[in-house]
Formats: sequence, structure tokens, C-alpha cells
Amino acid sequence: MIETQLQAARVVLDVIAGRSLTAALAEFRPYAHEGSWAAVQDIAFGVFRHLGLLRGVLAGTLTQPLTDRDLEALLLVALYQLRFSRAAPHAVVDHAVQACVRLRKSSAKGLVNAVLRRFLRESEALLSQAQRTEEGRWSYPQWWIDETRRTYPDRYGAILEAGNLHPPMTLRVNLSRISREEYAGLLREQGLEAEAIGEAALRLARPLNVDRLPGFRDGLVSVQDLAAQYAAPLLDLCAGQRVLDACAAPGGKAAHILERANVELTAIDSDARRLERVRETLQRLRLSASLVCGDASQPSRWWNGVPFDRILLDAPCTASGIVRRHPDIKWLRRVDDISALAEQQRRLLEALWHTLAAGGKLLYATCSIFSAENQLQISAFLLSHAEAKVLPLSIPAGSGIGDIREIANTQGQLLPDPRHDGFFYALLQKG
Repeated sequence: MIETQLQAARVVLDVIAGRSLTAALAEFRPYAHEGSWAAVQDIAFGVFRHLGLLRGVLAGTLTQPLTDRDLEALLLVALYQLRFSRAAPHAVVDHAVQACVRLRKSSAKGLVNAVLRRFLRESEALLSQAQRTEEGRWSYPQWWIDETRRTYPDRYGAILEAGNLHPPMTLRVNLSRISREEYAGLLREQGLEAEAIGEAALRLARPLNVDRLPGFRDGLVSVQDLAAQYAAPLLDLCAGQRVLDACAAPGGKAAHILERANVELTAIDSDARRLERVRETLQRLRLSASLVCGDASQPSRWWNGVPFDRILLDAPCTASGIVRRHPDIKWLRRVDDISALAEQQRRLLEALWHTLAAGGKLLYATCSIFSAENQLQISAFLLSHAEAKVLPLSIPAGSGIGDIREIANTQGQLLPDPRHDGFFYALLQKG
């Protein structure tokens, strides 16, 4: 367990310093022992899912602020294990104390031992005290809590709680190759339980490695959240159309577009490495598209002048609707990021609108819950474009979960819940 604690603490320290959790885990992966890597991932995700609470508890055990970042990371890891894991408490404490030696901080063994044993003795009181602050109660930065409450005064608590849940693992069946029911049968043959929740969507009872999914390597199925699966159907695709997927990486929505209709698809992304993931995704699914590495906000550098019939703009955003999948986002984002990203979204929307054919449709999407990136963005665009109109949204028959009404009531805003992530959609038509 000592090695697991140290590896997890290094990842936590890296993220606190400003790196994404995905990148931090990827860097440390080659050095991790195979048997402990799943535990390292669980701990790292858990620390950032509950960071506000853990920081509050840690502060409650100290007589003065802790300035040593290495020790802070180690204690956050150990406190997470004591509060949320099934690890034996005495082993967590003893190994954390021994880890001080590995960190060349033997003088801190007494402090680490005292903090963790105090938590074991006074956990109820320390947890209660930590939850007296909103950051401790919800485990989000205060600005995030304030913004969510301002936008959703009657629902903000449920939204914040949903963002701290473990996300479901939802599959998108490749309906061009196999029916949803047939694939569900393949899962049952492997002893895997799944519930049909959308036209092509199956939610697994328990997450698992994709290599255990029947036919995954052969392109029968992909992993994609239910909310993200709405994009391709909302585009109203027909064979032969020219379609643009802007900001396409990692390629899930591009693949879904091609699974649904025989269209001429151009997928663009500004990051060459991420664009390679699009290529790999399409190859696995036996699909093809024209891939372009470029800035979608500067069409003069890559567009041939022939208008697109459909455009999917899955715009860069705060990702505030998918924090349960990426809990580090809560702590890496800053309040100023909202306005900066909103300006980037505005530029993309303005630039791509000129590449859309008359009568064509542009689907604007974000995985955000903040209005400045969503409803306010679209309202501002409509004020300056008389030729643009917002079309009603409808979810394909077979969803079976009431999202047609939900989207209509929230003007395109899907909020995170046990079924799907937070997402926003607006379908614009050019008059």
C-alpha cells in the first residue's frame, strides 16, 4: 500500500500544480505496478471528487497551516482512504507514516500519525466541522457553487451532488452493423447486464474495460454518454450531405454521424495528436472521413468554399457538465475561464456560420451547464443574425426516458443526473 499511496500522492500533487488528471495519470502509468494501478486511479479521482471536504477535514486536524505540498498530498490520499475506501484503517495510517521516509521527510512521521489517528478518533466531528463551509459541503470551489446557484437557484444542490457521483458507463451500439437488442444479447452471453436507455444506448450495470466488450475491436460498439449520443440524431442527416464536425476530437460524434448516414464528412481539430485519435476511432469502426488539422475559427485556411449542409460545433467549454468524469476540472478552472471560453465560442460560431449553406442546419453543443456558454451565447448570436432561427429539438423515438420534455423545458440544457452528463444543444437554421 505504501507504493500506492506514494504514486497517488504524486498524481494529486501534479494536478494541484495545474496539470490535468488525465495527463498526470498518463505520465505516472509506466512507473506503476500493474496490481496497484487501479487503486491509484481510484484514489486520485476520489481525492478530487471530494477535495473540498478532505481539505476541510485536514485543516480541522492542524494547529497551523501545512505548507509542505508533498505532505499535504500524502495526507489527502490517506484521508480519502480512511473516509471512502475499504482499506484497513491501521494499515492506511502505518503505511502513510512509513511513506514519509520514502519522501525523505522522516521528521514529519509524528505529524502524519497524529493527523490520521485524530481523524479515526474524531471523524464524525471533523467531517461535520468541514461541511460547515460550502466548499466542504459540496466539494467545489466557492465561485463554482455561486455560479451554479445563480443559474439554477432551485436545483443547484442536486446539480452539484450529481457532479460528485460516479459516472455510468454507457455504450453506443453501431446500428449500421447490429441492432441494439442483438448487441444486448451478446452482452448477456458474456454475463454482462445492461439497460436500454436510448435509441442506440445501453447502460452497463457495472463499468468494465473495453476489451471485455464483445465486438469492441471490430467496431460493433463504442463508449459514449447518452447526452453526447443526441448530437448526431439532432443534425437531421441525409445521405449525400456535406457535413462538418468542428472541434472533432476524440471522434465519438463524428463516428456516430457516419454510422447514421452516408454523408461526406469533414472532421477538423486544431490538435494533431487529438486528431490522430479521431483517425483511430474511425478505423476501428471501419468508417472514413476527411480529416483536417486546423483552426475551425479560420475557415479561409482550410475551407474550399463549398457550403456545408450540416455543421456540428461541439465547442470548447468549461466542461462543467462532465465533472463526475473529470473531477479535477472543478479545481483547475477559474471563474475568468467562463468569459474567455465564451469569447472563443462566439468566434467559432461566427466563423462557421459563413460556411453553412442557405437552409442548412448548425448544431451548437457544449458539455457545460453555465448559461454564458449556452443560452446567453445563442441569444446574443440571434440578435446579430436575422437570418438565423432556432429549431425545436426532438430526441429519437426509443429513448424511453422523458428527455424530449426535459430538453423542451430547459431550452436545450440537459443537466447531469444518474442517466447522463450535463450538455447543451441549440439547433440553428440559416434562412
